[in-house]
Amino acid sequence: MSEYQYYEFAAIDRPLIRAEMTQLRAISTRAEITPAGFVNHYEWGGLKADPSDWMRRYFDVFVYTANWCSCRLALRVPLAAFRKAEVKPFATRHTLSIEANDAHWIIDCSLDESENYDRFSMDDGNGWMRRLAPLRDELLRGDLRPLYLGWLAAASELRDDALEPEVLPGLSDLSPPQQALVEFLEIDADMLAAAMTGRARVSRDDAAQADRIDAWLDEWPRNEMAAVLKLIAQGRGHEAERQVRSRHAAWLKTQRPASASPGPRRSVGQLRELAQSASGVRLECEAKKRAKQEAERRQQREATLRLLMADVDKHWAAIDAQAQRGSASGYEQAVRALAELAEGYALTSSSKEFERALRRFLVHHATRGALLRRLTAAGLWTG
Repeated sequence: MSEYQYYEFAAIDRPLIRAEMTQLRAISTRAEITPAGFVNHYEWGGLKADPSDWMRRYFDVFVYTANWCSCRLALRVPLAAFRKAEVKPFATRHTLSIEANDAHWIIDCSLDESENYDRFSMDDGNGWMRRLAPLRDELLRGDLRPLYLGWLAAASELRDDALEPEVLPGLSDLSPPQQALVEFLEIDADMLAAAMTGRARVSRDDAAQADRIDAWLDEWPRNEMAAVLKLIAQGRGHEAERQVRSRHAAWLKTQRPASASPGPRRSVGQLRELAQSASGVRLECEAKKRAKQEAERRQQREATLRLLMADVDKHWAAIDAQAQRGSASGYEQAVRALAELAEGYALTSSSKEFERALRRFLVHHATRGALLRRLTAAGLWTG
């Protein structure tokens, strides 16, 4: 199999200008390049540029997949979106890097050496950008769950005594882009269940949330509210939303009773122990689900066979007609139908009864060697 690599970059906050598109075209003559992004795939060779450099200079989101079981996601957000103390605890040595330049944070997470060969042999990379790019908007709104998931994807490389970052509310209720990130990075299902253990879901009581927002707005100084509205009028909506959500989150912390704290940070070792317990529960649930599905399949099959046996003479006549065709396809259809009849007799009467009926059928077809060989191969006839 030849190599396959897929590169897709998206420019969100600022479209590419003509000079920048010309610079990109000089690097790739056949890529799809628009003011909104760059898309190309390679079956021999690869991109003759550093994606990290392109993220610093041009783009806000980068998605990469390769058929040697590797993938990568990078997100660029304005430096003002977070304080260093907020994001650095999520960074790991290999899987999740978080770097800052003069204007942006660049969050880069990757999966290397996956064992899901079927996924990467079939995945052409197309579609991940649409599913993962909304993570950037979530980060801009102050939702740090994508960072926690990136940290969790790196759990296998961390020591048992390493502490998890603060777990924010809502980890037990992931958004669709966050669920896509779990799939993209192949985050272990049992470790994810362990991380969710003991973490409350975000309240869905819209009326209660509206009341809390009204109470917060009553306390918001008019001059600060006017400053946010000015940002919106200037076309800086993302920045305005970040400020609003940041202020709201800070206010909520002052209103949260001590008993509602997110709980102590757990060690990776503790999460691994919880994951072992979650694995047992998951395997038990999967076994019950399989047993239920098998019982339903068996019931459906039995209903089909009983319906077949309700008019068994008609089916024997149809099989006789197939055999009389004297062709390979006719014999194969006859044998398949006979195998189904054998199941029906075993269910409603006995296998001995089927054997007697088959002998009567073969009185008229004893000279059809090709048919007899097929029946023998199917285990329906011993001669």
